[in-house]
Amino acid sequence: MQDLITGLIHHPYEPPKGFVAPQPGVFKASTVIFPNVAAMRSREWKDKTGYTYGLHGTPTTYLLEERLCALEGGLQCVLLPSGLAAIANVALSMLQSGDEVLLPDNVYGPNKALAEGELKTWGITHQFYDAMDPQDLAARINSRTKLVWLEAAGSVTLEFPDLCELVRICRSRGVLTALDNTWGAGLAFRPFDLLPQSGSTLGVDISVHALTKYPSGGGDVLMGSVITRDEALHIRLKLTHMRLGLGVGANDVEAILRALPSVALRYAAHDTAARALASWCEGRDEFSQVLHPALPDSPGHTHWKALCKSAAGGAAGLFSVIFKPAYSQAQVDAFCDALKLFKLGYSWGGPMSLVVPYELKHMRTAWPAHLAQGTLVRFSVGLEAEADLQADLAQALQKALH
Repeated sequence: MQDLITGLIHHPYEPPKGFVAPQPGVFKASTVIFPNVAAMRSREWKDKTGYTYGLHGTPTTYLLEERLCALEGGLQCVLLPSGLAAIANVALSMLQSGDEVLLPDNVYGPNKALAEGELKTWGITHQFYDAMDPQDLAARINSRTKLVWLEAAGSVTLEFPDLCELVRICRSRGVLTALDNTWGAGLAFRPFDLLPQSGSTLGVDISVHALTKYPSGGGDVLMGSVITRDEALHIRLKLTHMRLGLGVGANDVEAILRALPSVALRYAAHDTAARALASWCEGRDEFSQVLHPALPDSPGHTHWKALCKSAAGGAAGLFSVIFKPAYSQAQVDAFCDALKLFKLGYSWGGPMSLVVPYELKHMRTAWPAHLAQGTLVRFSVGLEAEADLQADLAQALQKALH
C-alpha cells in the first residue's frame, strides 16, 4: 500500500474541462510534466506549440504575451522582470563589441546608465543625439551604428520628436530602431504602424514597454515586455532572454491580465486630468514653462498632434513644469514637500499622483535650447479628482513660495 504522502503527491483526480470565467486561470510552474520521452525530446521551447519549462512559458504568460501583441500591434513578445530589464534584453541581443548605439539626449536615465556602464565595459560605444533634430541623428549614424533608441515623448522633459522622420532615417540606413513605448502604451499611437507607405508600413522594429506603468495600473507590479513583428529579431531576443534566465512571476502576470481590460479607460482619465492641470499651470506666474505634448507651446507639439491627436487619451498622464530662475532649488523642494495628494515617488501610471524634482543639468549633455532655465518638477497625475489635485498644487505654491 502506498504511503499517504506519496498518494497525495500523485493523486489521480483532475478537475473536469470546460471551466470558463471572466479572469483566466493562473498556472505556476518551474517543472513542466511531459507525457513521454518522445514529447520531451520533440517539444520546441522557442514557440508556443507546447510547454517545456517554467522560464519558457506557461498558459498564463502566453496569454499575456498575446494580449500585449494585440495592444501594440506586434506579433511576438517576451516578458521580463522590469522595464529596465526589457531595455537591457534588447541591448544584449542586438549589440556586440565594436558596435555603437545611439540614444536621444532626453533618454530614460537608466538606459543612459546602461550605455555608460556595462555596454561601455563590453566595448560597445554610444552617442547621444538631439531627438528634436532628425539631421543630428542622421549625421551621427555610422558603419558601427547597429541600434537607435527612440522615445516619444522624451523622458522627464516630454519633448515629442518627429518620430516618423527618425524612423525613416534609420530605415534608409539599415539601422534597427527600438522605441521605449511606455508613455504611448500602445494607445496614443501604433508603434509598428506609424504611417502607411507604398507596399509597406512605416514603423519601429522593436517596442519596449514598462508594464509597471499603465498596463499594471496599481503601482504594485514590476514587469516589462519586448515586442516585435520580425521573427528573426524575436528569436535573437528570446535566445538572450533564455540564456540570462529571465522570468516573471505568475501572480504578477495575473495582476496585469486583470488590469489590462481597463487600460484605455484609465489612460484616458489620466490624460484628461493631466491636460487640465497642465493648462492651469500655464496661467501661474511661478512657472516659466509647462511641458506637455498637447499644449501648443510645448516642444514637439506639432509632431504629437500629427501622430496622436486622434487617439482617445493620446497624451498620457505626465507633465513637467520649470520654475522661474528666481526660485531656488530649496524653495522648489519645499513646494514638493508641501504637496499633500501628490506623493514623492518614482514611476507613474498608478492611481496615486506623484511628483519628482529633477536636476536637469546633470541629466543632459547640454541645456536644451528649447527649455527655459530653472528647476524642473515632473508630475504624474493619478486618478484622484482633478479639482482636488489643482487645490493641492495651489496650496503648496502658496505655502512654499509666497
